[in-house]
Amino acid sequence: MKKGTILEAIYLESMAAEGKCVARVDGKVLFVNGGAPGDTVDVEVTKIKSNFLEGKAARLRKASEHRVEPVCSHFGFCGGCKWQHINYPTQLQYKQQQVIDNLQHLGGLHLPEINPIIPSSKTEFYRNRLDFSASAIRWLTHEELKSGAPFGEPALGFHVPKSFDKVFDVQRCYLQAEPSNTIRLAIKEICLRENISFFDLRKQTGYLRTVTIRTTSTDEVMVIVQVAFDKPEWLASILEGIGNRFSQITSLLYAVNTKRNDTFQDQDIITWKGKPYITESMIKPDKSGALQFRIGPKSFYQTNSEQAYELYRVAWQLADLKGNELVYDLYTGTGTIANFVAGQAKKVIGLEYVEAAIEDAKVNSSINGISNTEFYAGDMKDLLDDAFLQRHGKPDVVITDPPRAGMHEDVCKMLLKAEPNRVVYVSCNPATQARDLKILSEKYSIVAVQPVDMFPHTMHVENVVSLKLGNRFQLASEMSK
Repeated sequence: MKKGTILEAIYLESMAAEGKCVARVDGKVLFVNGGAPGDTVDVEVTKIKSNFLEGKAARLRKASEHRVEPVCSHFGFCGGCKWQHINYPTQLQYKQQQVIDNLQHLGGLHLPEINPIIPSSKTEFYRNRLDFSASAIRWLTHEELKSGAPFGEPALGFHVPKSFDKVFDVQRCYLQAEPSNTIRLAIKEICLRENISFFDLRKQTGYLRTVTIRTTSTDEVMVIVQVAFDKPEWLASILEGIGNRFSQITSLLYAVNTKRNDTFQDQDIITWKGKPYITESMIKPDKSGALQFRIGPKSFYQTNSEQAYELYRVAWQLADLKGNELVYDLYTGTGTIANFVAGQAKKVIGLEYVEAAIEDAKVNSSINGISNTEFYAGDMKDLLDDAFLQRHGKPDVVITDPPRAGMHEDVCKMLLKAEPNRVVYVSCNPATQARDLKILSEKYSIVAVQPVDMFPHTMHVENVVSLKLGNRFQLASEMSK
């Protein structure tokens, strides 16, 4: 067998990591991109290893009962909604299984009964932020090339998966509600009409680099236009054009980025019109009112606003606060969880490595009249040490929501040393969560596991685990002895 070989009539049994389907051929596991569990497909082999194969679905012979028709015309080459062809209940089933597999198989953990995954109320138009990249020459699909589509036109859309310099032009995206699509298309129209050049990442030429659109449930809209050099007349054409046309835009910002990459966390963001921030609203966990969160251009906020409430509500419930606890909120970001639970705690201390985020967290406490929070910035493994615990007191409860890489081993060991009565671990990556839980198993038992779907049509899943000090949970490997 060699690459390019076509394997005919392969039945796809189930889903595996990264959204690939699983089949078996001649005693080997075959991972297949582009299929649905229950499909029968012809597979083109793309990778050959000693104990497994990889391939892509080349022809659908028999459709699975779990298949649905994708709504997006960009499905198949856009990396954003790879499960759009699978019905939502089946997506949820495999996300739940992903949590179980990671915690049991990677972590070797013995689990209580896992709660059913909390679905997203919206499966389309659920994101509150999208980042669009400009390109001097848009990427063409095989179908477009065959049809004779013109080559050399610019694009304002998304990167082709695993390609830093290839951008396809987006006509309509189903991830973010209007006026997102209309604003993006208007910016492209202005640039074409005014002969404003689009950036070429390889050649480092051109003007328009990126467009970021952020929205809130309170109907505020932020637009950030990033350009490659200072040319006031071009900038005015773009910003005045969309600022005059779209009254929904409450925060119109720009950045002149002369670097070789498009990241703007280290750039000055300048307000052209409106406020330098937008404001999101979230109901308090006890339903006594609403919290307001200011979101600046560099601020992190969960990209599914409605599900963010469900995620934080789960964390609050599992923390089981009585009102007299000292709570540490690790990786607090802009203080959303810290401020969310502050009303049910004696004091909340938020820790975060991004200093600008800590300043946002303090502002969010201030505008909500919350006085029992404190926030500190620094590298988590260096900030959370014996001296910090001695100065601020050992926590009764820890809520931790680390990035995909999980917690540093030193942070896990410090939690073992601090011995909070309860740890609530919120994770966007059950694999690294399982690794960290294995370390915490030295002193803690798992009492609850609650998956939450934040990103429909993707393989990503959030998971919340509640740990209790004492009665350490046995690893599965120990129980089998």
